[in-house]
Amino acid sequence: MKKFRKVLDGLSSSSPGGVASPSCGSAAGTPTAHAPTPQDIHVQETLVSENFQICKTVRHGFPYQPTCLAFDPVQKILAIGSRTGGIRILGRPGVDCYSQHESGAAVLQLQFLINEGALVTACADDTLHLWNLRQRRPAILHSLKFNRERITFCHLPFQSKWLYVGTERGNTHIVNIESFVLSGYVIMWNKAIELATKAHPGPVVHLSDSPKDEGKLLIGFESGTVVQWDLRSKKVDFRIYYDEAIHSVSWHHEGKQFMCSHSDGSLTMWNLRNTARPIQITYPHGKILKDGRKESCKPILKVEYKTSRNSSEPYVIFSGGLSYDKSGGRRPTLTIMHGKAITVLEMDHPIVEFLVLCDTPYSNEVQDPYAVVVLLEKDFIVVDLTQSNFPIFENPYPMDIHESPVTCTAYFAECPPDIIPILYSIGAKQKKTGYSHKEWPVSGGTWTLGSQTYPEIIVTGHADGTVKFWDASAITLQMLYKLKTSKVFEKPKAGEGRAGELVEEDPYAIQMVSWCPHSRLFCVVGISAHVILYRFSKHDANTQIVSLEVRLQFDSEDVISPSEAENNPCFSDPSSPQPPGSPGSGTQDSLPCLKVKSRPVRMPPGYQAEMVVQLQWVDGEPPQQITSLDINSAYGLLAFGNCNGLTVVDFLQKTILMCMGTLDLYGAADPYQRLTRSPRKNRQSTSDFCMRGLSHFYSDSKKRIRTSYQSLTELSDNQVSMDMERSKSPTSVPYPSSLHYDPRSMPEPVASLRASHCSPVFYLLDNVKGPGRKLSLPTDLKTDLDHVNGHCTSPTSQPCSVGKPRITGVPEGPRLTRRGPGRPPFRKAQSAACMEISLPVSSHTEGGHASRRAMLQQLHGVSMYSHDEHHTTSYNWSERESRENSFSRSRSSSVSSIDRDTKESVTTLQFGESYGRKGDALPTACLWVGTSLGVVLLLPISIPTEEEERMEEPITMGPSGTVLMLKGSVLRFAFLDCGGALIQSPYEVWRDPNGPEDPDRPRRRKLINFSPSSSQEACGDGHLAVVCSEKQAKVILMPTQAVLFTHNITESSFLLRADVVSVCNSVCLACFCANGHIMTLSLPSLRPLMDINYLPLTDLRIARTFVFTNGGQALYLSSPTEIQRLTYSQEMTDNLQDMLGELFTPIETPEAQNKGFLKGFFGGNAQTFDREELFGEAAAGKASRSLAQHIPGPMGLENMKAAAGGVVGDLARARIALDQRGERLGELEERTALMMNSAETFSTHAHQVMLKHKDKKWYQL
Repeated sequence: MKKFRKVLDGLSSSSPGGVASPSCGSAAGTPTAHAPTPQDIHVQETLVSENFQICKTVRHGFPYQPTCLAFDPVQKILAIGSRTGGIRILGRPGVDCYSQHESGAAVLQLQFLINEGALVTACADDTLHLWNLRQRRPAILHSLKFNRERITFCHLPFQSKWLYVGTERGNTHIVNIESFVLSGYVIMWNKAIELATKAHPGPVVHLSDSPKDEGKLLIGFESGTVVQWDLRSKKVDFRIYYDEAIHSVSWHHEGKQFMCSHSDGSLTMWNLRNTARPIQITYPHGKILKDGRKESCKPILKVEYKTSRNSSEPYVIFSGGLSYDKSGGRRPTLTIMHGKAITVLEMDHPIVEFLVLCDTPYSNEVQDPYAVVVLLEKDFIVVDLTQSNFPIFENPYPMDIHESPVTCTAYFAECPPDIIPILYSIGAKQKKTGYSHKEWPVSGGTWTLGSQTYPEIIVTGHADGTVKFWDASAITLQMLYKLKTSKVFEKPKAGEGRAGELVEEDPYAIQMVSWCPHSRLFCVVGISAHVILYRFSKHDANTQIVSLEVRLQFDSEDVISPSEAENNPCFSDPSSPQPPGSPGSGTQDSLPCLKVKSRPVRMPPGYQAEMVVQLQWVDGEPPQQITSLDINSAYGLLAFGNCNGLTVVDFLQKTILMCMGTLDLYGAADPYQRLTRSPRKNRQSTSDFCMRGLSHFYSDSKKRIRTSYQSLTELSDNQVSMDMERSKSPTSVPYPSSLHYDPRSMPEPVASLRASHCSPVFYLLDNVKGPGRKLSLPTDLKTDLDHVNGHCTSPTSQPCSVGKPRITGVPEGPRLTRRGPGRPPFRKAQSAACMEISLPVSSHTEGGHASRRAMLQQLHGVSMYSHDEHHTTSYNWSERESRENSFSRSRSSSVSSIDRDTKESVTTLQFGESYGRKGDALPTACLWVGTSLGVVLLLPISIPTEEEERMEEPITMGPSGTVLMLKGSVLRFAFLDCGGALIQSPYEVWRDPNGPEDPDRPRRRKLINFSPSSSQEACGDGHLAVVCSEKQAKVILMPTQAVLFTHNITESSFLLRADVVSVCNSVCLACFCANGHIMTLSLPSLRPLMDINYLPLTDLRIARTFVFTNGGQALYLSSPTEIQRLTYSQEMTDNLQDMLGELFTPIETPEAQNKGFLKGFFGGNAQTFDREELFGEAAAGKASRSLAQHIPGPMGLENMKAAAGGVVGDLARARIALDQRGERLGELEERTALMMNSAETFSTHAHQVMLKHKDKKWYQL
């Protein structure tokens, strides 16, 4: 009978046009199969703990706070060091490796062992590290810690195993790269300068060996002194003194002259024949003034002096040197001087360092530069020197993630295979032109597509309103498509009424996105309380954007109070909220924050805006930010909510289907009793006053974002409480900042209820300029951040028993108001900069405790609400706890208004096929609603089945009551069938809305419906619903709503992110906790599978951007410019080595240029120089043990080549070695033949001369 009914269901759900109904309309009917019971659910779970392992995979984006740069001209790989101790090594696209020093010290300098597969790093903690690059994950081989001197400069000559290290004291030490120990050979500063010189020359800023003679070392001191030291004789060849400080030195390849850059913006040229004075002094950007004085210029921080084969004129490339008068309004510059031509390239950001790329690694050959790599503070560019207009290369790396600060992220794995090619084809038209036509010069390493690859897309929202789609397949990242949401709106004008006060900066910042890859519907939520719906089209269109405005502001003054009847937990709501359509205080109040373009807009192919929904101002109060969003293409519905309520929009009919306050969603099943309050007088004047403060706050919050890492304790400093102003009301009384409620005065059911549901989502109101208020954290909702690791402890999260809940209570007049009359709500105008705020390091500072509430305030970006009017009730409070729960040291009682509970927010939404009521026999379209008080509500929806009726007939929906209650705010919904398989939401198959019409085949909607009854053959009808909150997870059985499994995920902290994902052909619940733990739970039994302390949460950026996806992957924004991807799957961890690129490739070292046989034969080469003979232990002795400490690594340099591993690499190296041997034998044979010919020629000429002059007398010669 059951199978027969399923066949009938399948027949009834199909139509001649192939349209399947997303809903069964009403739930009327008699069930033909029994509803499943908990005893019927037997799911065979396949996931075990061995399936999970945390591992970082790859890091994308621009290195945050870069400090230095290095390039291997043979391997053609590039390394970038950062201030946080990170190293990024880049090669061809796909070759991108990130490594981190454990100390976290800034990387001061990088030195490649050219074509050796190794890298030397010098860090700010005066430690040298040797990295092995002959493996996919670089590792440290040796470390050398200097104890008594600070490292300032390092130099490693080509094909040398001795590293020169300059120090702050002016000494130069020599380190053996193979053993990583100091040589006894030391060049002391007092030996390098003249004995008559009394002043210290300063730190060493330059070290280089002479191109003409490797036995001569050029040492540059900061004071302006340059010394050439003869390493053999251990004495000075010459000394140069200059009045200005030296920043860099660069040799001419012949070794006869060199150039210095100075702090006064000058370049000096020195010739070794005459070192008394420079042969040339130039001020490239300085002019001689009328009075004869030279124009003062900024320092030239670095200069490169390179020669070219194609031109007799050298290249002189330097950074800085602009005159102070001109540089005030100019950007940082890079200057290229070639002959008489001077080209100044302006940069968008300050220059950190630049390198000139040359064809040869030998310093004594013609350099022939072909490109300049410029590392900026927030960008990375390469300039083509081979073309006269100096174009830049198109960067293949995703270095522009931070082009505008990232405000939200989304991660989609296992996307439809056709979505990436179509986005790439559309996005290719958006690319800029004018790039160099040559190949990207950083082309080292090898990378192949791994075997386990599937389409992955990352979506990032930004502060300027742009949305970027990235191809993240095979652990790479490539930009696909860029969408600008600001084009939907008119540009805001200054002083354009009250709506213009909130749009000073970043009014289009993206808060959240919702994307259906199958239907290609895309929806974004902006900071100005707006929602934009986009449809994808391959054709351009001239479209009128539909604009809907919603009044979502409910002024019910509700109070949660204990019930008089202990056995009746549900109460009716005597208060009636203000209806959405009620008139406001004035016409200017019913305005949205932004103005949608009223004229038809020309839209290019790609995502095209179809509809904009905006929240209005009400009674002089700005709209609250949207906290939840979901869209369903099959239903044609869009839902979003905030702290005021829920709105559902029918985007097919372009109408607002429902706009309801959060309290109205409960109906008669409200678990809290809400009591009305009398309205406060002078509402309008207070609103105007508050808006002035909000406008200042909005601007200030953006400016604060531009700075780095402020602690939450700084956000409320020096603020004046607004409650002093409000205390003038005769019905209000001052009250303390921390209230204690005695649970003994509350009935046991209500007390336990309060204990279970007192961790809602809170939102921050900070830095209100002018008369403001200080933030105080309520004791019953306080969660402290423990020291550095972000571990949170909350008294509300402890196990609660009936009668002794760990909450506070009211000894007299037990009543907790949730929002008072007339309290103007504040909207936190949050942009990307909120990501820059970090949590305080210590939690023991008086008044400096950061709480869970403060964290979630920043995380969700919506303001707090509280009331001002209170009944005259004697409250018991403690000054000590008031100090602990406040952001500031103030003891003012006026901060207490923030201590009240907040309005209930809609924190998560999910459309899906479910059972709206316990008695339903058939599944229907439903909207699941989760709130900040841990309440789960279910709204059944009746949708017409026929397409014609769907476009004309209205949709009916309404709340069906409370389904479930959890601890903490609800974070995630998911649905499983009774076999444990994940049920996807129904969707509409994509069709081009602007495609050509076919008169023979009318266009009809094609819907894909995943009904719970269609995916299972056992257990009758029904499905499982997974609900996860900040504290716990529950699995319930529908339609009986019986709780099958419950798991308290955390007691001492709270969850920031939870997702139901597929891993290893099964599903699990993945959670990220505020204390840095990543956990996975089996489904449906909620059995813990993994709990790993991954990273301490010290930055709210991580909390806001962390997201899980299918396939055991996750990502978060590790810095303002970088995305860190990781895997929690053991299978992917095992296969990660095959997915990463090889940094080192066996390449033959190029031979030095042949200078001619005769010149070499008759002693034209420089004198041979054996560094081992000078610096070895036999000649120089051992260095002092107290000077530096050697820290050995896991392997020595002798094992470095073997670490590359792999049969392919061994065969390649053997083949290259054989070829090199054959070539060298051939060259030896050629040279031998040449020597024989030369000898014969010389003998012939000598014999002819002898015959010619043998008979002549001496005076005849």
